[in-house]
Amino acid sequence: MEDLTRLIISHERIENIKNNYLELTNEEAHYINKVMRIKNGKEIFIANGMGSLWKAIKVKNDFLEISQLKNPHLFQEKEIYLLGIAVVIPKSGFDDILKMCTEIGIDFIQPLFSERQVNKNLNFSRKILRWNSIIKEAVEQSERLWKPSIFNSMDIIEWLKSRDNQERVSISITRENTHYDLNQWLRKHQDFVNKKGGIFWNVIGPEGGWSSKEVDFFNKNNTTFVKLSDTILRTSTASINASSILNQWRIDLKLRN
Repeated sequence: MEDLTRLIISHERIENIKNNYLELTNEEAHYINKVMRIKNGKEIFIANGMGSLWKAIKVKNDFLEISQLKNPHLFQEKEIYLLGIAVVIPKSGFDDILKMCTEIGIDFIQPLFSERQVNKNLNFSRKILRWNSIIKEAVEQSERLWKPSIFNSMDIIEWLKSRDNQERVSISITRENTHYDLNQWLRKHQDFVNKKGGIFWNVIGPEGGWSSKEVDFFNKNNTTFVKLSDTILRTSTASINASSILNQWRIDLKLRN
């Protein structure tokens, strides 16, 4: 595919375009004009983060023309098997987790609270805006056509209670005997994936480990513990490792099918 600058524009804005002309925000115009130095008459790619990609032409500093609005240059169907990472927010490094999980191919990111969480004093109204911006930049950089969703932060126990029967959850744990590593757990659910669809989650805990109350809840609810490594991983390392395992499993599954 051509090596053109990419810009993510929300599906709602694409839907509301009139006469094939898209007006850029000040931030978008700065990026196109000052950072990427795109001249009038030059092409860029526009993506909506929901599978569609268009070619657009810069006609003014703050306007793009998308001539084939009803016929995207490229369209990618949504994945049947969706991948999620749920992470207890660490003291530092969560921005990198967002970037790298997005680049790898994760579909859902769930920030979590836990009893042993180091950093609990966060302004989440501001954080969610920043996190979405980080994900958007990572989508543009990695040339993904589907933008991952990031959800509002929840307590780990309340989040687990809210899962439905189309979701499968594994919890990464250290210093405990487990029956499976993450790869084995994924293979165990072959019958489930053959029914078409579903979300597969791996949960990464706090750097201080799960509390006894949390572990008791996991056990009472038959949540499967999995191992990611023979060594103790930091939250950011564990998140990237789990994301890579999940994505490779999905790639292999599609090849087999």
